[in-house]
Amino acid sequence: MNYYSAIDLHSNNSYLVILDENDRIVLDKRLPNDLDRILLALAPYKEHIQGIAVESTYNWYWLVDGLMEAGYQLHLVNTTAVKTYSGLKRADDKDDARWLAHLLRLGILPTGFIYPKEARPLRDRLRKRLQLVQQRTRNILSLKSFYARQLGQSIPTNDIYRNVADFQLDDPQLNAIIRPNIELFVLLSNQIDLIERSLHQQVFKGKEDFNLVRSIPGIGLVLGMTVLLEIGSITRFDSAGNFASYARCVESKLISNNKKKGKNNRKCGNRYLSWAFHEAAHHSLAHYPQIKAFYTRKKRKTNGMIAIRAVAHKLARACYHILNKREPFNMDLAFQ
Repeated sequence: MNYYSAIDLHSNNSYLVILDENDRIVLDKRLPNDLDRILLALAPYKEHIQGIAVESTYNWYWLVDGLMEAGYQLHLVNTTAVKTYSGLKRADDKDDARWLAHLLRLGILPTGFIYPKEARPLRDRLRKRLQLVQQRTRNILSLKSFYARQLGQSIPTNDIYRNVADFQLDDPQLNAIIRPNIELFVLLSNQIDLIERSLHQQVFKGKEDFNLVRSIPGIGLVLGMTVLLEIGSITRFDSAGNFASYARCVESKLISNNKKKGKNNRKCGNRYLSWAFHEAAHHSLAHYPQIKAFYTRKKRKTNGMIAIRAVAHKLARACYHILNKREPFNMDLAFQ
């Protein structure tokens, strides 16, 4: 007898369901988020469990890694693609877990990519860098706002980056207000630089993939590292279109008879890749006339936001082909 399992994962507990090959419930139980307790519940059925489906929630690392190390076949569920019956009047955690196990048994469960555990810390360190950059930006805006409010002065952002210590004040009361922003700016800048240098020196310097990606217009050190770490392996994408969709570089709309009937979830995909390719698109406009001309033509027909997305889409597709064919960027092929 084969069994199929699913776990409805929450912040502090998990609902475990095991079905047999006739879709009957063999086990259903709510458990605390304790790996040992979950393994103990699965143990009597281990030899016959064909797979375990786990929702791709914010806290799936510990559970998926632990179950894989214990020898189970894991399936990370793409929750946005799972469809349930629209006419249900009532559903709970047991129903959700049973539905996932049912889809797994039928072989139609939509799944996502389980990023390798050994490479995950590198990717998450770069994600942490972006979080620190956002915090530093908030500090800069607070500093600029303080000067505008107290002194009626507009501070150039480049001057803050050049030497933030110049913006301390003689008035001890006012300086006490602004000092935390200055100290946080210095601290955050040091941590950001540390992450960038360590990843480049330890992981990317001299690597062929990194040099190929950096041949794409607008992609430099940080964006190149972001693209490679967020992709993981380009072979997991069947086509350039699938990759561009994952990078959120395509429109999410439904059209019938040349009329817009609605839109899909535009947030499906990887927001870090989306950020990287849109940043590259903005940078490339200033240095590549052929890309600027493409952007201008698109902008005449639509607007600036859609035109930038079109450039990002071109760069994303180019990235897919570059990594697959192992050839550097070719402007004539990408923007002909």
